[in-house]
Amino acid sequence: MRNPLLPIALAAALLGGCATVTNPVTGQRELTVMDERSEIEAGRKAHQEVLKEYRVYDNPRLQAYVDTLGRVLAMGSQRSQLDWHFTVLDSTEVNAFALPGGYVYVTRGLMAYLENEAELAGVIGHEIGHVTARHGAQRATRQQTAGIGVIAATILGAVLEARGASGATDLASTLSQGVAAGYIASYSREQESQADQLGAEYLASSNYDPKSMIEIIDVLKSQEQFAADAARAAGRPAPAGGGWLASHPSNDKRLQDIARYATRFKGKYGDDGRARYLQVMDGVTFGDSREDGVVRGQNFYHEPLGIALTAPAGWSLRNASDALYLTNAAGDAGLIVYVAPAKAGATPEEIVRNLKLEQGRSERLTLGGMPAIHFAGTARDQQGRRQAVEATVVAGPGGRNFMLFYGARDAQALQRARAGMREAEATFRPLTAADRATARPWVLKTAPFPRGGFAELARRSPLGAGAEAQLRLLNGAYPRGEPAVGQPVKIVE
Repeated sequence: MRNPLLPIALAAALLGGCATVTNPVTGQRELTVMDERSEIEAGRKAHQEVLKEYRVYDNPRLQAYVDTLGRVLAMGSQRSQLDWHFTVLDSTEVNAFALPGGYVYVTRGLMAYLENEAELAGVIGHEIGHVTARHGAQRATRQQTAGIGVIAATILGAVLEARGASGATDLASTLSQGVAAGYIASYSREQESQADQLGAEYLASSNYDPKSMIEIIDVLKSQEQFAADAARAAGRPAPAGGGWLASHPSNDKRLQDIARYATRFKGKYGDDGRARYLQVMDGVTFGDSREDGVVRGQNFYHEPLGIALTAPAGWSLRNASDALYLTNAAGDAGLIVYVAPAKAGATPEEIVRNLKLEQGRSERLTLGGMPAIHFAGTARDQQGRRQAVEATVVAGPGGRNFMLFYGARDAQALQRARAGMREAEATFRPLTAADRATARPWVLKTAPFPRGGFAELARRSPLGAGAEAQLRLLNGAYPRGEPAVGQPVKIVE
């Protein structure tokens, strides 16, 4: 859970005219709203917005490794003259994306599941391909005809790639101002196919086997199967595709196409860099980070904010970038916990006054030794409509105020879940010494594969229920497969 983000600054004047440029990959002339100079400038501005949404992962060794690998691949591309930037983002999302002008991003969440350097090179090479073929500029040109500013279109492109198309729905409605949904689209299949071909080309020219592109798709398809199996076991519907596969569609034909591209390159290639890769991934954070707080069973710990909270039995915890969500078993009500913005007020009392509740009531509480106010009533939204509001505001550590908001599908669901919400908020507390010890993030390490297999590794793992399946996924062996005994594999400590 991080502080709520400021809205992305999307205002940009529409550029007046189009230019004709030569595509560096195809050699063909194309009409565009982005010549190379404006493409670089748009990428630079959008890069700043990405850094507001994500943190750069604080691991200089890993950053240098990815940057060096990326630059080797980019130097073999059709646009080696660009000032390329390769950034590892501190995110659990399994994702990679690119911006026009030479900005490429990969998450530590994706890197955790890759097996070797060649696979990482394939991911980065694919994203370089989008930049070299000017796919972002082509998308911005298409969206310009829909009345979306070039900078806004560039940032929307970053959102589409970072979140998947489904995650851009709200932004799309803001940006498009009623434009047909066809304009708010990710890369076309033709562009994806071209990026795959270019990725294979860059791998071969950098002495990596282009067949690593196939292995990447297998890794990502295993992610989908793991998520579907986990949902089925919990009695939930399979989740919609997200992350890299959502914005980079994958199907059997694409796998066949990649295999065909790879066979065009003949030669002897270097090793896949697995030993180097495992070495640089040693100690990398796995799962929740210290900065966003960690979920451990029914507990949530946030060391930088100095707070902890426990969910009732049967409730689920979801730690998002903007808030912590506690949801009841029925899935129709929950508690939303977030840091109240400074403009809301300096104290719980001031925050409640500023809400200007109609027909409201409040009571003073003490939660974990911290003063709090629980209130319920009716407030008016920005359109002047009345809406019911119920929440608890806590004066927490570090001079921050925390909002524990009661949310539900309807009044009946709220009434049924209210006891659980009050139970959860009663556990809201400053971190204790015991909490701090448990709040330590997990990290990736390597260990020899034991004779007892993944079952033996799971017994030693802190991952808890489902550890064996998760470890298989981490090591490219989901749902079946066994490494050789003694082979180094990734574990979680």
